[in-house]
Amino acid sequence: MSFLAEPPAAERRVEVDLDAVRHNVRHIADVVSPARVMAVVKADGYGHGARQVARAALESGAAWLGVAHISEALDLREAGIEAPILAWLHTVESDFGAAIRNGIDIGVSGWELDHVVAAARRQQLPARIQLKIDTGLGRNGCPPELWDTLIGRALEQQEAGLLRVVGVFSHLAVADEPDRHETDDQVRRFRAAVAVAEDAGVDVELRHLANTPGALSRPDTHFDLVRVGLGIYGLSPFRGQSSQGLGLRPAMRFVTSVANCKEVPAGQGVSYGLSYRTTQPTTLALIPVGYADGVPRVATGAPVLVDGRQYPVVGRIAMDQLVIDLQTTGIAGTGRSPLGHPAVLFGGGPDEPSADAWADASGSINYEIVTRISGRVPRTYLNDTSANADQ
Repeated sequence: MSFLAEPPAAERRVEVDLDAVRHNVRHIADVVSPARVMAVVKADGYGHGARQVARAALESGAAWLGVAHISEALDLREAGIEAPILAWLHTVESDFGAAIRNGIDIGVSGWELDHVVAAARRQQLPARIQLKIDTGLGRNGCPPELWDTLIGRALEQQEAGLLRVVGVFSHLAVADEPDRHETDDQVRRFRAAVAVAEDAGVDVELRHLANTPGALSRPDTHFDLVRVGLGIYGLSPFRGQSSQGLGLRPAMRFVTSVANCKEVPAGQGVSYGLSYRTTQPTTLALIPVGYADGVPRVATGAPVLVDGRQYPVVGRIAMDQLVIDLQTTGIAGTGRSPLGHPAVLFGGGPDEPSADAWADASGSINYEIVTRISGRVPRTYLNDTSANADQ
């Protein structure tokens, strides 16, 4: 039995506008056509919710979904999502058998091939694999000098009926800096790697290299498919270029409310270490989010919107709370007090702080700002039209 007439509003929440996701996918699909879009929903959809974003992206024209881990792909399958999915980052503990049973494409850079073949033999089902070549990023991907060998081994297993090679892919290192020559080098190496695979007898159905910055700035990287992560969430990958300038709409809004408001004198220290002291009498407002909620501890100076004005975070950000300086006096305890008023850390509205501003304050990137918001902060989905919407 509940003693509440209705559940209380979330004290802090992330609002995810799925219409913004749909807009971004449609816009990027138009930009890259005739290439198709793979919506990257790893890391729980960059913190936005993988299942919800995946559905919205597919509704809007995405042809594929991309994740890092097989476990992330299996979660999408559990949600009833049947679209093609590629998972590309594995360990020896990865469940390749489950990936094969569930029709998930497996990225292979080298060592994984033997594990995939063994799983396919156990499942008595052929695996679908996509071969990854390292064209210069220096992380995952087959070293160029081993590429011929990997292709040969894969084709042997294809002949044995244990797998099918359906794609070749790589990843760009500096596409977010359009003037860097390394992207030209990577495109050239990728084309060469595809040619080697085709000459060896691989029927390459899918060639993909571009990430969001490549998709938006380098048509020569588009090939058959572009893997778009940041862009579908409405954020810009380019320093000095806004989301709006790229035709994108930020999908995430992080909002709470002012938890306390009090007048303090000049010289008042604020938060742990007293690294900030007020220079004159002022009003401090307490915002009930902190690094346990995913707010960067080092983001002193980041903006928070209250009552139509942005105020800077002052003092150290704590586990559960941060402080802003309202730079005025005479309002605490009056009708002008912002106690209980909405406080927006970042969003996509015209007056709202951006994730980019928080990234700048913390010496990070907007990718990290949205992805790190913790599970303690409930997600609320706007414009969720899916009949299978997760509650």
